[in-house]
Amino acid sequence: MKRYVLLLVLSVFVFSCEKRNRPPKPSNLITKDKMESILYDLYVINAAKGVNRKLLEDKGIVPESYVLNKHQIDSAQFAQSNAYYAFDPDLYKIMVEKVRTRLENEKKAIEDSEKKAGKEAKRRRDSISRINEKRRDSIKKALKQEVSG
Repeated sequence: MKRYVLLLVLSVFVFSCEKRNRPPKPSNLITKDKMESILYDLYVINAAKGVNRKLLEDKGIVPESYVLNKHQIDSAQFAQSNAYYAFDPDLYKIMVEKVRTRLENEKKAIEDSEKKAGKEAKRRRDSISRINEKRRDSIKKALKQEVSG
């Protein structure tokens, strides 16, 4: 009985496995570099949508349409090109890794810029504090001279 069940399970697995053929290369295939830029924009806009959806809605921005219009493509062209590239997981992984690296570099640049701006703001606050302290000291000195004089 166990043999029959095992044979049945194996048969189901063997016959259920369907050989998938690569989708045909679209006539209007998006280049890899442009596809990476589109994926980058989609990741950024989806992150923005998650953080501040209300602002996008108030401005009347539809994120997916914005990206398609920016790159002058339509949704069918994107879907066909995405399916074509996604069929090769190694290639798609390389493309996504490039996008991830670009996102990390952008994040680091923004963090560095914010850090620099924070240091500059602290330097200005410290400078203002020193000026105010000198002014207080001069007022105290003038008051002492008035009292003693």
